[in-house]
Amino acid sequence: MLLEMKKDCAWAIVVPTSMGVRICPAEGQTVAASKTFTMQATSAETNVASISSYLGLPVKVLTTFVKDSQIAAFIKQDLRARGMVFEGRDVEKGGPWGYRHQFNIADSGSGSRGPRVENDRAGEVGRTLSLEDFDVDRIFGKEGVGILHLSGLIAALSPETGRFCLELARTAKKYGTLISFDLNYRATFWKGREAELSAIFSEIAGAADILVGNEEDFQLCLGIQGPEAGGKDLAAKIDSFKEMIGRVKAAYPNAKVFATTLREVINANTHLWGAIMLAGADWQVVEPREIRVLDRIGGGDGFVGGVLYAVAKGWEPEKWVQFGWASGALATTFLTDYAQPADEDMVWSVWSGNARVKR
Repeated sequence: MLLEMKKDCAWAIVVPTSMGVRICPAEGQTVAASKTFTMQATSAETNVASISSYLGLPVKVLTTFVKDSQIAAFIKQDLRARGMVFEGRDVEKGGPWGYRHQFNIADSGSGSRGPRVENDRAGEVGRTLSLEDFDVDRIFGKEGVGILHLSGLIAALSPETGRFCLELARTAKKYGTLISFDLNYRATFWKGREAELSAIFSEIAGAADILVGNEEDFQLCLGIQGPEAGGKDLAAKIDSFKEMIGRVKAAYPNAKVFATTLREVINANTHLWGAIMLAGADWQVVEPREIRVLDRIGGGDGFVGGVLYAVAKGWEPEKWVQFGWASGALATTFLTDYAQPADEDMVWSVWSGNARVKR
């Protein structure tokens, strides 16, 4: 097999993350125009893991919480409801100016008005994540982990989390766990830390079995030349994306799977959505297709989550990209920033374009 997962693992997927909350106005309205908001627990990494947890695979979340916080209690309850098991230290808040869970305020946009997102990460408790918080030999050695999914958002969050992700990658490698790495470049995280983070990202990428990123991620995280970000006619850019992925493969030959999504925004509610994957020596391409979008946030995470679920199930690579594409498209139909598939058939119906009533 192209990717050989460990057998008899307690956990199909493990994700380290910094949990927070997302606050959204109703019905696509702007924040300033709204007085009523909904709140959800969120993180990019649990967005990814939700595909597997909703479809019944065992998922563990490695995180940290603010002690005696109502927000922490809200997050824990939400993770349980999503079928996820979590481990995490409770950190003393330290007064009104101490630690808290990060939050973002986001509208989903509507028609010609694009969405706007404001993140507030001041005092974020997830920045304290450390390997010392967890018994990794128990988790990876005794219990067993099929896939460790790492995100560049966590690796770049703080010097502590960078070391944490690096040590997790080394531990996963030691115990034969597959490593997935979604680069997730954020300029504000990297400012003034380019040399430090380049070294961390390069080592993790060198250990990874699955590498995911868009053209900006590969260029700015790993220094790989690629096509310019944005622009129209994504289908015409597929060859240049393939060339970029070829350069990534040459630089990081340990990885067996390389993937990127393709998105062209027609308006806030209509996108062209595609994907490219190199699995071994074989290209898998989903030409951009039109999808309807309720809320675009989390579509990329849904893609990664669908790919990892398909890998964990032992399907052939052609289905990896198909299930990933459909899981990402499915995520954009939910007001949560993660997909909540009822079953595999719901995802495959998105892939096949079957939106008929199922009774």
